[in-house]
Amino acid sequence: MTRSDLLLPSWREGSTRDALLNFLEASASLAPADRVATFDNDGTLWCERPAYLQFLFFVDALQRAADTDPSLRDRPEFAAVLSNDQAAIGELGLARVGMALNGLFAGLTPEAFSTAAREFVDRAVHPVLGLPARRTVYQPMLELIEALRGHGFAVFVVSGGGTEFVRAVSHDLYGVPPEGVVGTLVQHEMVRRADGGPELRRTNLLDGDANEGAAKVTRIQSHLGRRPVFAAGNSGGDREMLEWATAGEGPSMALVIDHDDDHREFAYQGRAESFVENESITEVAARLGWTVASMANDWTTVFPSAD
Repeated sequence: MTRSDLLLPSWREGSTRDALLNFLEASASLAPADRVATFDNDGTLWCERPAYLQFLFFVDALQRAADTDPSLRDRPEFAAVLSNDQAAIGELGLARVGMALNGLFAGLTPEAFSTAAREFVDRAVHPVLGLPARRTVYQPMLELIEALRGHGFAVFVVSGGGTEFVRAVSHDLYGVPPEGVVGTLVQHEMVRRADGGPELRRTNLLDGDANEGAAKVTRIQSHLGRRPVFAAGNSGGDREMLEWATAGEGPSMALVIDHDDDHREFAYQGRAESFVENESITEVAARLGWTVASMANDWTTVFPSAD
């Protein structure tokens, strides 16, 4: 048995697994500082359907707040969310609804927000799969992260989701420390406590645009200062990150997760949230020669066991 036989045990033998193993072997020629891997989060590392976990976190907070202050139910954005009126949410726009929900946490310290996020993820259960939220991560992707680290890679999460929400759980779920998360940013303000000491508090404003598309590339550079040579994603929001990872010299790889398994998870085409795509990410992958991982055909299991 070779070392490669021990890697990626939840990946079926075939061209996709071979491509991953070949890249890992070829990466030995890269300088250690150049071994950088970036992963999208929603739909790439954990389940994003029927709704993003962060959105469910916001809905949970809204329901609690509305129980205390029923007048919140009269606000159009909140009324649409609480009634799960998808048509109304569409008319209002996801950006407007998202900012309204984000405002529920305005004034919290980063520590208080992280505690609330972890507490929710610890108790949440997936509404369709019935699994604890922590078990809706993808076992094959956890194995891939481990294999990359075993080959000297620094691994980062580059998400369209909120930076602080992902940071709250990234170390526990993926072994990625908070500083290894690049996502959509919320502005903070420094205030003075009654005793005169400094304190950071969340606002209801975004710091720049949503972290999708080209924003992922510019923020990787701003936050990490290094180009990835491996990138994984599942939607058009990841396209530029995947293109950038494969545009440099030396071994590189772009991996697209294709959600084609409506038996063990969901079957759908991943799409960007903040802009309209002219070409699906799987079509882009086929045209550019990227590796596409079929959830149905390439993964022997999807989620970690209860053990």
